[in-house]
Formats: sequence, C-alpha cells, structure tokens
Amino acid sequence: MGGHVRKILVVNAGSSSVKFAVFADGVQLAAGSASEIGGAAQFTFDGVSRVMDLPDHRAAVAACLATLQEAGHGLDSFVAAAHRVVHGGVDFVAPCRVTDAVIAGIEACVPLAPLHNPANLAAIRALAALAPDLSQFASFDTAFHAGQPAVAARYAVPGAVEALGIRRYGFHGISYAGLVEAVAAKGTLPRRLLALHLGNGASLCAILDGRSVATTMGYSPLEGLTMGTRSGGIDGNAVLRLAEVYGIAEAGRILNHESGLRGLAGASDMRGLAQAGTPEAQFARDHFAYWAVRHAGSMIAAMGGLDALAFTGGIGEHDAEMRGQIMTGLAFTGLVVGGGAVGEKLHEPASLVAAWVIPAREEAWIAAEAAGVMDKGN
Repeated sequence: MGGHVRKILVVNAGSSSVKFAVFADGVQLAAGSASEIGGAAQFTFDGVSRVMDLPDHRAAVAACLATLQEAGHGLDSFVAAAHRVVHGGVDFVAPCRVTDAVIAGIEACVPLAPLHNPANLAAIRALAALAPDLSQFASFDTAFHAGQPAVAARYAVPGAVEALGIRRYGFHGISYAGLVEAVAAKGTLPRRLLALHLGNGASLCAILDGRSVATTMGYSPLEGLTMGTRSGGIDGNAVLRLAEVYGIAEAGRILNHESGLRGLAGASDMRGLAQAGTPEAQFARDHFAYWAVRHAGSMIAAMGGLDALAFTGGIGEHDAEMRGQIMTGLAFTGLVVGGGAVGEKLHEPASLVAAWVIPAREEAWIAAEAAGVMDKGN
C-alpha cells in the first residue's frame, strides 16, 4: 500500500449480535456492537448505548457503517473487511479472501456449527450487499487446531461416522493464535504452553512449540469444561437419554443454553455467582475450577509437561479468585503463585512454571491475518 495507513474493518457476528472494530496497522481506532438483533436491539459505540430497530444482521451492519461514517471512518477509507468464522471444517485451515467458493464452503460447514456459521455468513453477505467493492477476508476459529495429530482429533467411531465430519475440531483458535504471539513477545516462547480461554464459553489448549496439539472442545463448543450455559463433557448415552425424554431439539437447548453454571446455580455470570454468597453459587464456581484443573492435567500430559500457562477471556482476565483456585490445583507442576494472582505476571521467581494474564485480542488478530493475506497478494 505504498506505506499508507491501512484501515481494516473487523466484524465478529453472533446469532443475535455484531461486534465491530476498526484497526490501522495493529492499532484499534474505533469499536462498537449491536446486540439483541431482531428484538429490543442495543447499539453501543464509543461507550454510549441506545435502543435501535435492528430486525436483522443487514440492518445491524448498515448501522455499524453509518456510525463509523459519522465518526470519520467512511467506507472509502477501508482497504478490507475481515470476519471471524467459527467453523472452517477440514478445508479452511488458514485465513483467506472471501470468494463465492469460500462462501459455499462456509455454508457447507453450517451443519457443523448451526448456531454460529449462519450468523457469520449473514454478516459477510450483508457487507457484500452494502459495500460490494470492499474486499472481505475470513479467519476461522477452528484453523489453529487443524494440525493436531490424528490420535487427538479422531473419535473412536467407524469410518462412516467419521465421514459425516464427526471429529474433534476445537475452537477459540483465533484467541489462542493471538495469545501465542503475545506470550512470545515477552521473550522466548515457552515450548510447552497451557492456554486457558475462560469466558462464558471456555476451553483449554495444549500448545507445543507454538502449535495446538490438544484442546478440550471437540466436535462442537459443547465439549470440555463447565461453561456459562453449556454442560461441558457429558456421557453420550446421557445425551441419547435426554433426546429420548425431551426430543432432540429440546435436549440440545438444555445442554447448550440451560446447563453449565446456569444449570448448577441458576445464573451464568461468574461475577454474579462470586457475589451471591449461596452454597449453589459456590458449588458452581468450584465445579468450574475443578474441571479446569482436571482437563489441564490432560493437556499437560499431551505436551509431556508444562513450562508456562496463560489465562485469557473474560473470566481468565478479570476473576483473580478463580485464577488462584485453578493455579492452586496446578501446584503439582511446580507453579508457585505470586502477587495474590493479580496483575499480568502471576508467578514467583522460584516457580518452575511461568504464569501470565494475556488480554484477549481476537479482533486485532483477525485484522492482522487479513493484512497478511493481502501482503501475499492472495
């Protein structure tokens, strides 16, 4: 681009939300969000929220563009738009320019991520309609895990079942990729790094020499840790029994939206549980910590040991008590916690294992990946 500042619009669309941000050479210039799309929509920009009529994703994207225009970030100032796409299946293992073939490929992955990919596609299509000349790029949450060994990725099921696409994919890959870069910036990247992305959705990742070798989420984001509203690991026959009693759709709703912390204590917000002071709330927090530690043991085994760990995500970054509880459970690794588990550096000099808090930077990483694809001329 001849040394000019390159402004990239990043769009992160959920089933009823759109988060957006503007980046120029790695620096965030603006950010906002639209939530409760299709209902009593809230639009937030520059710290100010207001109610808006946003019946669908196209209306939400249009509101984003109009707001950015007023703030001095007109469409003609962007060199590209970049999107988070949750599921890339086995084909999308790197960021890419969005073409008709890529859209068809993302569409083909909808059965693998019926709650997420349709929203990602809605934002891509909305932007294509509103700004047809703007190049679009996609980053995939599953891509970081694509190189895992077959013994880690495959379920022990017949080939015909594997052919349906039923395997472990893993998620939060955009977060983990950004985390690896941030940890490496502190010095030498630890060879055996345990990453803990803890939020309403939560997962762990074993990162060996900068690459994912194991992760707790599997075929879908339902597997693994106790989460805000997702059950985490549950016996397959228990799922079949739920489907038998309630029907498939209701069983899916229970496991994805009424379980986890909400199922244990009636609320999915970890901050609220910390303040509630009830036995149920404490049990839910203990459950979350217990399964984080237990799954961490599995991740550590997959790497053959542990040199460092890093917390990210809303809970990972802001809940010092939860971090402390998890790190206490990992004391067997030689981790010695310092500073009351507060601050960016969490370990004492005598610790055999380093521990860090790394702020999530998914939108920044998506912008960087789009810029990388442009630099290669793809």
